[in-house]
Amino acid sequence: MGIAIAISGKGGVGKTFLSSMLIKRLAKQGTVLAIDADPDSNLPEALGVSVDKNVGQAREDIINAPARSKVAAAKEEYLKLSIHESVHEFPDFDVIIMGRPEGEGCYCAVNHVIRQVIDSRSQGYDFTVIDCHGGLEHLSRRTTRDVDVMIVVADPTKNGILTAKRIQELAEELSVEFGAIIPVMNRVTSEVKAGAGQMASENGLEIAVFIPFDPAVALLDIEGKPVTGVPEDSPAVVAVDELCKLLIEHAEGT
Repeated sequence: MGIAIAISGKGGVGKTFLSSMLIKRLAKQGTVLAIDADPDSNLPEALGVSVDKNVGQAREDIINAPARSKVAAAKEEYLKLSIHESVHEFPDFDVIIMGRPEGEGCYCAVNHVIRQVIDSRSQGYDFTVIDCHGGLEHLSRRTTRDVDVMIVVADPTKNGILTAKRIQELAEELSVEFGAIIPVMNRVTSEVKAGAGQMASENGLEIAVFIPFDPAVALLDIEGKPVTGVPEDSPAVVAVDELCKLLIEHAEGT
């Protein structure tokens, strides 16, 4: 059935970079479905691909549909069809973009359908990688339920570490079931690694993988080029490969 992996953390810590790198590296091991769940969608650009459809418009159509319309009468089927049509297939992976932020009104029922459809689609892939939006909302709304592994990304700052810790705590409070929670620290320099690791440990966050700061990644980002174009011998790539090994070990143990 494969495993579903959610990447979470404070905004700006590099979730999309890590998501795109994991997608590229895991694609060498099996089939991958990439889900961009961040309304401010940047994952396609990071992967170097273009998409022209997302699920956001289908959500708007359902919410705004007249009560007696065909869309309102068969909203689950309409949404399933829209999600199916929103899957973009590329040689190494498939991509679904969730789309723009929610408008007015309650989206609980629609989000529930989206989760069901994502769950059913992810069963056809070896790996499903979900690039979540920043903060804690995806946990409070349970849009990452039934995820096998949650990667909590922090940067070497107090705020990044505390947000990552709160994400872990909120997952426990909401009884969101994860097979594993893997804390990762991104953009770490040699000068701050020891201190940041100690600060994380003192706050109950045991970092599994430190991803070094790499100027090559920052340069690609500034130039608007896919960050997956970093060299194979990049320290950041080596660290992501270490994380991939942990994910594959988890998949083999489930």
